Amino acid sequence: MRTLYLTIILLLSICFGTHAQRAKSVILVYLDGGPAQTDTFDPKPDAGRNYYGNYKGVIKTNVEGIELGEKLPLLAGIADKYSLVRSLTHGSNAHETGHYAMITGDTSGGAVVYPSFGAVISYMLKESYKGILPRYISLTSANSRFNEGGFLGNEYKSFDTGGKPEAEIFEVEGITNRYIDRTRMDQRMGLLNKFENTPINKSEIDSLRDINMEFIWGESREIFNLHNEPDSVRKRYGKSRLGQSCLAARRLVEAGVPFVNVRTTGWDTHKKHFQKMNTMLPDLDRALSALIEDLDARGLLDSTIVLCGGEFGRTPAVLWEAPWNGGRAHFGKVFSYLVAGGGFHGGKVVGKSDKTGEKVVERPVRPCDLIGTVYLLMGIDPYGTLPHVSEGNLPILPSLLNKNREGGLLYEIIDIKKPSYE
Repeated sequence: MRTLYLTIILLLSICFGTHAQRAKSVILVYLDGGPAQTDTFDPKPDAGRNYYGNYKGVIKTNVEGIELGEKLPLLAGIADKYSLVRSLTHGSNAHETGHYAMITGDTSGGAVVYPSFGAVISYMLKESYKGILPRYISLTSANSRFNEGGFLGNEYKSFDTGGKPEAEIFEVEGITNRYIDRTRMDQRMGLLNKFENTPINKSEIDSLRDINMEFIWGESREIFNLHNEPDSVRKRYGKSRLGQSCLAARRLVEAGVPFVNVRTTGWDTHKKHFQKMNTMLPDLDRALSALIEDLDARGLLDSTIVLCGGEFGRTPAVLWEAPWNGGRAHFGKVFSYLVAGGGFHGGKVVGKSDKTGEKVVERPVRPCDLIGTVYLLMGIDPYGTLPHVSEGNLPILPSLLNKNREGGLLYEIIDIKKPSYE
């Protein structure tokens, strides 16, 4: 069976060929806990109050026929710059399983723990990337343990910045420390050199130390210094954790970092959902719209993929009864993602849910379809393989090889033509 499996991969890879890289970087704005699709990207104003809850209103966007939830007016004004996938599905209502599906693209149920797609991109670009900063960075922490390198190893896992980008000083783990200035650091390095009794030279160890010092005190350090931005720009993003993380993400892709994960928590709203959304949705609206517009104004949107969504959605039916008091539960049957830039078209909608948002009725999209399309735009063969230390070469996205499913890569919103064999 495994031989047949790998033969299929080889044939698909040969047929697939290589495509020019459209995108250079990815920014994943990950709404950890699961955002409600019906309150954001797939509103259902005609479904009744048991479904729309406190948010009956919708906002018409600048693209005819596309509407958003009432709390996203800024995003509504730039709908021509992104597309919406309203039919994502993996069927799991568990956080761990949902995270794994959306971070790795693997829903095969196999025993092998796959790397996150950030780790895969980090691995694939290890030879071409020449920057000092890590290839895969999370602001301010990884979504879950599935942001690690999986079977590729920890070399490719996320570098978590830690710290608070919205604070007066963004103290990045291992880089920024308010208590250590350059003079004190130079004194420490001098003591270290004396202790080792080794003159500074261009040995391998000294070269690595030079790289580390450049990482800590060189130009890369200033990328995390958000005071380099005009206050008007910082206010536009919002002075929140999410807003300033999105601003830092823009600065990182501007510096050439291939994958930036912006993680924002608090979206697991079983209780008092609407009270929380009254604050969280305007925060998301401000930060995400500023990020997309800023990338576009700087000529970076064409080369930067922006994704926004979580591990699943939330139940369209509101849980009014105690102890939930107007909450929404986990929902993996149908949820939405926003996709922009890097070769994705703007002003489009993929897929459709039913009138209450409880099931997919048109064009189901699996996690592997979304992630495989990202790989494709990044110049990575989604039917290629990855090396496993004991299993040999494994498919980069095993779920793509499952032919007993509908969907496929998102060719309808990219410029790459679907091959005849798919």
